[in-house]
Amino acid sequence: MIRVLVADDQALVRAGVRMLLQAAGDMEVVGEAQDGAEAVRLAERHLPDVILMDLRMPRVDGLEAIKRVLAARPGIRIVVLTTFAEDANVYAALRAGAVGFLVKDDDPERMVDAVRRAAAGEQLLAPSVLRRVVERFLAAEEQAATPPPAGLTDRELEVLALVGTGLSNAEIAEQLHVGVTTVKTHIAAAMDKLGLRNRIQAAVVAHRTGLVDASFRPMRRGLG
Repeated sequence: MIRVLVADDQALVRAGVRMLLQAAGDMEVVGEAQDGAEAVRLAERHLPDVILMDLRMPRVDGLEAIKRVLAARPGIRIVVLTTFAEDANVYAALRAGAVGFLVKDDDPERMVDAVRRAAAGEQLLAPSVLRRVVERFLAAEEQAATPPPAGLTDRELEVLALVGTGLSNAEIAEQLHVGVTTVKTHIAAAMDKLGLRNRIQAAVVAHRTGLVDASFRPMRRGLG
């Protein structure tokens, strides 16, 4: 059973999301928060697997709540709920460690699928969206390219490069002729060594360190 916390200042939104997730059969809504401060408090009390977090809430906003929750509980997966996909705060939230975002008028099934994928540590952003996010991060950072990260095995570097291209775990597994579980193990090891919180940050590192070119193609030999 996937344990979910819903944080949104609109009661109708919370009620709708609860009804949708409870009907999925494999999810339990363990709490509802009407602002960021309550989200932080309930996250510590209930230790959910996934938090659906609105960004614009009174008292403590969603961005600050994401930072506080992940500082205390880095294993919780946070998906941003937003009204506008181009909300500048979405990028700040992803930088803070959120694993993806959903627009509130998305297809309900997309929300259910996103919660399942977030709980499983899967990719949440479509390749086209990941590309836009990575490009925006790199433009904002204005950092020079750095050497490939040290301390990673050749296989971990290969997997990191493919994460940077936007491939899913299943697609990486197919390309490298290994199992999905093996891919997850390599991704988790690479992220742990690099101190990364999510695949978005991993993709940014892959680009910044030259593992992926500007056309989102892997640069390491044998991956093209």
